[in-house]
Amino acid sequence: MPAKHKVPVKYPPVFVVDAVRGFVFGVSKLLWGIRYHDRRNIPKKLDTGLLIVANHQTYFDPFWICAPMRRKFRFMAWDRAFDWFFVGWLIRYLGSFPVDTSRGRTKDILRQSYAALRDGATLLIFPEGERAFPDGRLLEFKTGAIRIAMEAGVPVLPVTVKGANRVWPQTGKFPHFLRRVEIFYHPPVEIPKPARAEDARDHLQQATDRIIAVIESKL
Repeated sequence: MPAKHKVPVKYPPVFVVDAVRGFVFGVSKLLWGIRYHDRRNIPKKLDTGLLIVANHQTYFDPFWICAPMRRKFRFMAWDRAFDWFFVGWLIRYLGSFPVDTSRGRTKDILRQSYAALRDGATLLIFPEGERAFPDGRLLEFKTGAIRIAMEAGVPVLPVTVKGANRVWPQTGKFPHFLRRVEIFYHPPVEIPKPARAEDARDHLQQATDRIIAVIESKL
């Protein structure tokens, strides 16, 4: 893992997280009949870093993905969401930090990511960077998430979110109800470093392509 950076990592109280998990699961089961598949693939160890990589279809995705897991979480989130009434406070309280690479904050994003993983947290990243097409097709996956996993030496847990595009499509102002949502947890993937530093770019792209193929297999 890269050299240590003194970045404080804070988490909400466990009872708050458990309450949110229970609420999300109950409401999602009632309104969308949410189904979880292959939860056995979620690593059992809770004190080591884990990076979740998933496709992104709605604003609800982070809650749906994390609801079955009793872990310490950190999330990358769209920086503008932190300005929204109540939502901004909530996502920050639950462990999100803003992402806006257009302002040259890449180093700060990496520092926070490595600090969380070093602290044994689970970091959730959507490599598309925004919600996918209304029909559920993936946008381009950026390689940054895989780079973080490789440098930090933590496994990647690929997750497929299916059907959420019909619940709250990118073009919709409000969510729809009574439409099935499914979450698939795939086997964790280790991302070793390349034998030669000059091969890093191709290595990251190939690893990213493999993760894409896994996620697409359940769409």
